[in-house]
Amino acid sequence: MLTAPPARALLLRVLLLAVVAALAAPPALAQWTNRYPQVPGYGHHVYLEGYDLPTMGAGVTDPAPSPDGRTLALASRGWLWLLDLETGVARRLTSGGAVDARPAWSPDGRRLAFVRDTGRETSIVVLDVEGGAERVVAAEAGLELDPAWTPDGAALVYAAAGENGVGLRRIDLATGERAVVTDAPGLAVAPAVLPDGRGVVYVAKRGAEEVRVRDLATGDERVLYAGRILSQTRPALAPDGQTVALSVPTDDGWELVLADVDRPGPTLRLVAGDAPPLAPAWSPDGAAIYYAQADADERLRLMRVPAEGGAAEEVPVRTWDWGTETGTLTLRTTVGGAPAPARFAVTDAAGHPLVADRQAWFDGQNGVVYQYSPGEVTLEVPAGEVRVVAVQGLATPPATATATVAPGGAETVALALEPVWDAAADGWLSGDHHFHLNYGGPYALTPDDLAPLLAGEALDVATPLVANLHTRYEDDQFWGAGSTRALPYVAFGQEVRSHFFGHVALVGTETLFDPWIWGPGYEVFGDDDRENATAIAHARSEGGMGTYVHPVAVRDPFEPGAEGAVPVELVADGVLGDLDAIEVVCLWTDDLGTAEVWYRLLNLGQTVVPTAGSDVMSNFYRTMAPGTTRAYVRAGADASFDAYLDGLMSGQSVVTTGPLLDVEVDGAAPGGVVSGGEVRWAADLASAVPVDRVEVVVNGRVVQTVPGLAAPGRREIRGTVTLPQAGWVAVRAVSDEPQGWPSMAAYPFAHTAPVWIGGGGNLDPAAMREAAHDLLRVLDVSEARFETAYAGEDAPRLRERFRRARAELERRAGR
Repeated sequence: MLTAPPARALLLRVLLLAVVAALAAPPALAQWTNRYPQVPGYGHHVYLEGYDLPTMGAGVTDPAPSPDGRTLALASRGWLWLLDLETGVARRLTSGGAVDARPAWSPDGRRLAFVRDTGRETSIVVLDVEGGAERVVAAEAGLELDPAWTPDGAALVYAAAGENGVGLRRIDLATGERAVVTDAPGLAVAPAVLPDGRGVVYVAKRGAEEVRVRDLATGDERVLYAGRILSQTRPALAPDGQTVALSVPTDDGWELVLADVDRPGPTLRLVAGDAPPLAPAWSPDGAAIYYAQADADERLRLMRVPAEGGAAEEVPVRTWDWGTETGTLTLRTTVGGAPAPARFAVTDAAGHPLVADRQAWFDGQNGVVYQYSPGEVTLEVPAGEVRVVAVQGLATPPATATATVAPGGAETVALALEPVWDAAADGWLSGDHHFHLNYGGPYALTPDDLAPLLAGEALDVATPLVANLHTRYEDDQFWGAGSTRALPYVAFGQEVRSHFFGHVALVGTETLFDPWIWGPGYEVFGDDDRENATAIAHARSEGGMGTYVHPVAVRDPFEPGAEGAVPVELVADGVLGDLDAIEVVCLWTDDLGTAEVWYRLLNLGQTVVPTAGSDVMSNFYRTMAPGTTRAYVRAGADASFDAYLDGLMSGQSVVTTGPLLDVEVDGAAPGGVVSGGEVRWAADLASAVPVDRVEVVVNGRVVQTVPGLAAPGRREIRGTVTLPQAGWVAVRAVSDEPQGWPSMAAYPFAHTAPVWIGGGGNLDPAAMREAAHDLLRVLDVSEARFETAYAGEDAPRLRERFRRARAELERRAGR
């Protein structure tokens, strides 16, 4: 059982929680959706924020050569710098709390237009390079991105959110007058104005993803390049306007290619690699192309390649001139007095994130730039006040400190992390069973790069999923990588996507299932007559499990009109027994809404177990952390990977976005069996964030509610409950609002797997009938969606699956 923390330590944690109120998340939502203003018509805002908004880190990105070719504006550490190409000295141009990125030179070389990102909103700012004066020129209620100068320097063309998504706008800098360049539905980003001012090259994301050329006078457009998920593509025009440089994905990695603006067709490759060549920019003489690219240690390097071809070389920054005194900050983190890995964040007095020379991430739920430390890390920081916060996994409340770094000084901050529970000592192992190593982001991660993430999140088991990015396959080269010989266990799984039928994760398998993708929306397979159950059967045949992932994004999928929120094939697979698990907790979906579907499958006697996955993309900059949604399995601290997986598949588990529930009902733990009647139940609740309430759920209905935790800590809860003679009982913990670090969820939530009443499959007749009626309504909608998508198609297997599921539900409903 869990050990209570000392009262003094608990009080300190409560005070520290108040200190880090700046980590508070946005208002509660049914799921994590967006941090920045929602763009109309853009459902997966995660991708827009991940692909199209600026990134930051200690390395170099967004190079912009000056018109005279002597200097280079660039972004680093969230500020703009001016690099003297002869001396190698980079002088800081901007300061303040916001993140500045994507500089663009005016034709006369006197001004820079750039994007300013507050962490909630973006705007376009124009900077006088010599005088330092700034002018905000575009700051509407919505995103503004990617400024590009017109050849006369009188106006900017930029991307801006509108009623149809993100389109291109033109602003006259003298009058402030705005005009629409293009406002077609979808996204239009990364404009580059042709030297004659008559056209613009830009990236269009409107179903297909294309680099297009638009005539500004006539509105006529032509496709210059068409690709598949142009996530990091930002066109760069040569000075003569005849050639465009593009960073494009391939089946094997990324390439920097050249294309002819007037004669679209074949491209010429200049650079190839695993990581994308980011933000290419031509030298003013057209002889070379600058770009940024991550190295094997995820450090962004400034590179240059001759336009005529040849070897790329690094352009070194020899000295960073901050324009103010700096010092060093060393952060040391411990657990129980011993050095301990941690997730940490550092900011200056203005709230600007300060980073070490390693990969950084942006937690979009809480608005925090974070990194990982093995126990000690040193950062260069501007002299003055700095604030530090650190956690380890989900078990430690934030430990914080404020320090003052003297000019030229070296300050050390020691933070003692105090977990509210010791999962391993209590026989639990934790795992995240749905996240992605690479998914179109600016870095190229390998399985070895997982080590600091898993350590900082105190995660014992990771099953990153290989997946498709539309028709491109990601990370299949890592299949079989990782190790299950020693903790932390890493074993790749697979996400099989049949589009609207529902995404299925295969975990614990030995071979990849093909095809990965099929069905409407994937033109490569068309309207395929293939069932998700086929992929799940593959997993079962190899001793693994098949899970429906991120299934329900609404709070009540059984509310009239909401039934279409359930994946098309989920009900049929669940009713027919072709489903092992359901991802009850996931950062992309609603935990309570998903639980409602799960409850009804349980009420039909289907022993579907809960599982958990964060569904984060670790090579994004804007992404939450693996393990911030996880399963805890009672497997024993020294259990093998197979024992852990067996415990997960048999329901000896708790799934959570924060709290831990250690529950017994009449002496039986989750996965066990009790008899009906009045029984005692006990729960040890431990949480690093407040928990509003703990609820006992019997056959899908909350039958008891008790208070949770008003502050981080632990409490023991005991009670009695009268159980029916059949069905199941479980316990869940819920908070209605986001609670900040260490959580990265829209709301803290935990749920035990069920304890069966009278044995698995022993059903309560009334609960069974009600569940069947509800699932029939969802099946009606699912089947109608299927018939619309497959109109005129011969799909006997899928139609038979719906027929069998309907017959079974009608039998259970007593029709």
